[in-house]
Amino acid sequence: MFHQNLTFHKKMDISLASLLTIIATFLYLSLLILHRKTKLYKPANLPPGKMGWPIIGETSDFALSRKMGRPEKFMLDRMRRYSPEVFKTSLLGEKMAVFCGPTGNKFVFSNENKLVKSWLPRSIAKIMMPDWRESSAADKSSRIRRIYSEFLKPDAVQKYIQVMDSIARQHLGQECALNPTLKVYPLAKKLMFSTACRLFMGIEDTTHVEKLSSQFEIVASGLFSVPIDLPGTGLRRAIETANHLRNELQEIVRQEKLRMSGNKDSRSWNMLSHLLSASDGEGKLLNDYDIASTLLGILIGSQHTTSSLLTNVVYYLSDHPDVYAKALREQKEIRKLKRGEEVALDGEDTKRMKYGRSVMNEVLRLAPPGPGFFRIAIHDINFAGLTIPQGWKIFWSYNTTHRNPNYFPDPDKFDPSRFEGNGPASFTFVPFGGGPKMCPGSEFARQATLVFMHNLLIKFKWEKLIPTERIIFVHDVAIPQYGLPIKIQNLPHQNNDGGFNS
Repeated sequence: MFHQNLTFHKKMDISLASLLTIIATFLYLSLLILHRKTKLYKPANLPPGKMGWPIIGETSDFALSRKMGRPEKFMLDRMRRYSPEVFKTSLLGEKMAVFCGPTGNKFVFSNENKLVKSWLPRSIAKIMMPDWRESSAADKSSRIRRIYSEFLKPDAVQKYIQVMDSIARQHLGQECALNPTLKVYPLAKKLMFSTACRLFMGIEDTTHVEKLSSQFEIVASGLFSVPIDLPGTGLRRAIETANHLRNELQEIVRQEKLRMSGNKDSRSWNMLSHLLSASDGEGKLLNDYDIASTLLGILIGSQHTTSSLLTNVVYYLSDHPDVYAKALREQKEIRKLKRGEEVALDGEDTKRMKYGRSVMNEVLRLAPPGPGFFRIAIHDINFAGLTIPQGWKIFWSYNTTHRNPNYFPDPDKFDPSRFEGNGPASFTFVPFGGGPKMCPGSEFARQATLVFMHNLLIKFKWEKLIPTERIIFVHDVAIPQYGLPIKIQNLPHQNNDGGFNS
């Protein structure tokens, strides 16, 4: 018995020793392979910069500069300290290379789907694409983008100008008649959301529009929130509201299907009709869920980014009487050509708004609609003698050029004349991005702004109620910190000669 136990323990000792030897060998080989692989593939020269604190990186510094209304400070400080071409940092929990200046802008724009592709921060992806796998989300998004971009091309947008004009007249007339003092930003959001609902989904019922609008506010507030998905957080509220909105939008999609199949009315073609009829790159029709998710993203963009542009046009015109006077003269000349106050604007009219377009561009330079755009490196990238490893996130921001004195002298000065003649140098003014992934709604935003500017200047005069109000970034949208409260009143009616009746 004793001999058997001794034999058993010896066997256990041998087995244990063998097991430990195998584990040790495995670990040694793994470390050896990892060391060689790291040595083989380790980038020779990463961009200069710092990653900041663990997990949060430099996100707090980035957010603080935006909250203070100086988003360019984060960028320009690091460009001076590290490199004017590219630097590394950590934002939103990700290793990032920030491409700077016109050279960096051009490099990112021209290498779309070659060296870089679209990437969304986790908070945005959880809200906007909860059921799309990250590996396929970019490809799927690109296919859908090609479909709805047809509806937003410049030639197509020209057809919507009369509807934009009608809605702008109605909203400005109603709001300003009832409220001698009002906040411009809420008014602009209401106007743009109504315009988008009408043009994109054929919805005109004001009660339905207001119900949808209040829910979109919750979703937008969570897009750039801290990516912590716990009960009570902004991200969780945004996710739950977005899911509810998708269900509502899918019901709208089903109703539009019934209308199209029965041809029950003669409403004009809209984006929803287009999405239901068009096929993707694989010849397949989009399903209801994907259409609803697409509408969700487009409506958020139209409600917040375009409305911030409208608001900031009013902000800067208020502070610059000389610019206001010149813009007003141009709009009077355009209204004179219409031979009547009630004749709607068209595409030829907005083409004549050359100074108005310069004003809008200068507003976009000083207060661009968002923080910038994100990409992901799909291969190791060599740029400016530095290496950005595959898998790193890439960020480019308007603020490396828009407020850079190397490209815009006296960069804080509001001066629309910068955009007269040849205008800024290539790749220095990029409010809507560039290349294949340039914002598809850029022309829609521009035309909506010009139409709004015309109706505001021709029919009203106003003044700021808080002269010292600053522009800050709320939910990553540039807006006056108090929503731009103004005192507004009607101007006398214009007569057919372009003058005003007393």
